[in-house]
Amino acid sequence: MNVVYEDNHIIIVSKNSSEIVQGDKTGDKPLSETVKEYIKEAYAKPGNVFLGVVHRLDRPVSGLVLFARTSKALPRLNAMFANGEVHKTYWAIVKEQPPQMEGTLVHWLVRNEKQNKSYAYDKEVPHSKKAVLNYRVIAKSDNYYLVEVDLKTGRHHQIRCQLAKIGCPIKGDLKYGAKRSNPDGSISLLSRSMQFVHPVSKKEIAVKAPLPDDNLWKSLGEQAE
Repeated sequence: MNVVYEDNHIIIVSKNSSEIVQGDKTGDKPLSETVKEYIKEAYAKPGNVFLGVVHRLDRPVSGLVLFARTSKALPRLNAMFANGEVHKTYWAIVKEQPPQMEGTLVHWLVRNEKQNKSYAYDKEVPHSKKAVLNYRVIAKSDNYYLVEVDLKTGRHHQIRCQLAKIGCPIKGDLKYGAKRSNPDGSISLLSRSMQFVHPVSKKEIAVKAPLPDDNLWKSLGEQAE
C-alpha cells in the first residue's frame, strides 16, 4: 500500500488498479480494510480503527483515494466533496486523437444499473444527469495521447463515458469501446492529483499520485511534467 499523505485526521493513499475501495459483492478485501490494518499497526491502536470512506474510484482505475481518520473530519470531508471543494485532476491515455487539443465536454448521462454502465447523450433525456468536464492533451507518443481531465461534476463512469462518446475510449476500457484490454486488467485512467483545504487544520493540501509502473505511462508522464 502506498501512503501519499497522512496526519491525525486524514490519510491519502494511491490505489492499485485491481483494488476495490469499499467491500462489494465480490467479497474481495477492500482498500479500506487494508488502510485500517495499516493504521492499527503503525499507531499500535487497540480495538476498532475508525476510517471514513468519502469517495470511490472504479476498480480498474488507479490513483489517489482520500479517507477520513476521525469522526470530526468525516462530515466535513463529505460536505467538501458535495460542494466541489476537493479539486481532483485525472490523467487518461487514449488511442484516438481528441477532436480538439483542449475543450469542455457537456453531455447528459443515463446510468444503466444492470450493465453497470453509463450512456452519454448530447441533449437532456429522461433520467439523465448533466455531466461536465474540461480536458486537454498534455503529451503524445506514436500511438497514444495523454489527456488531463478536470471534472466539474461527479457522475457514474463520467470520464470513461464522455471520452468514449467523442471517439476516444480509454486504453484498456473494453466496456466503453477500447479494442483490447490491458494485460493487468486495468484501464489507463489515473486519479493524478488532489488539492483541498484541510477540513480541520485549514492548511492547503496538494498531493500527486505516482505513475503506474508501466513504460507507456512513464514516457507520457515525463513529457507532461
